Amino acid sequence: MTNRSKFDEIVEQFSRHIAGRTSRRSFISRVGTAVAGAALVPLLPVDRSGRVSRAEAGSGTRDGWKPQDTDIHQCDYWRHCSLDGYICGCAGGTLTDCPPGTKLSPSSWVASCYNPGDKQSYLIAYRDCCGKTIAVTCPCLNTEGELPVYRPEFGNDIIWCFGSDDDAMTYHCTISPIVGKAS
Repeated sequence: MTNRSKFDEIVEQFSRHIAGRTSRRSFISRVGTAVAGAALVPLLPVDRSGRVSRAEAGSGTRDGWKPQDTDIHQCDYWRHCSLDGYICGCAGGTLTDCPPGTKLSPSSWVASCYNPGDKQSYLIAYRDCCGKTIAVTCPCLNTEGELPVYRPEFGNDIIWCFGSDDDAMTYHCTISPIVGKAS
């Protein structure tokens, strides 16, 4: 005579119920779908709506930093609120295009920056330009909304050239195109 608990009986009944109504192929198919779906999760866009600027009209986004909207070569230009690196506009590129001889990194980080000109906040997709040595003009170390490196989607200290070709792994500068309005 066996000494079985009520829990063992419930688990056995549940297992027999599932086994009687599910084929092996169906079970393997569902497990495969779950594994494939879980593998695709890192490819989804990251929601950074929590980083939307708390700035009010006419004020900066953090203590001692007031964004301006006239000179794109300055670190306090509003689109550079989370740029940690070198401004591509000073290295032969623009706000949206890499300088000649560099390649655009396949990945980016996103921040919300306040434009004092139209008093709106915008999502900026910072992308590194890679393949040449570092541009030594217009360095910027802005940290608006930055979190520690264990939250890479909010970390601007990462060199995002790691997905480029082997010859383009060297960081050069960063562009800051607008993705859309932040809400």
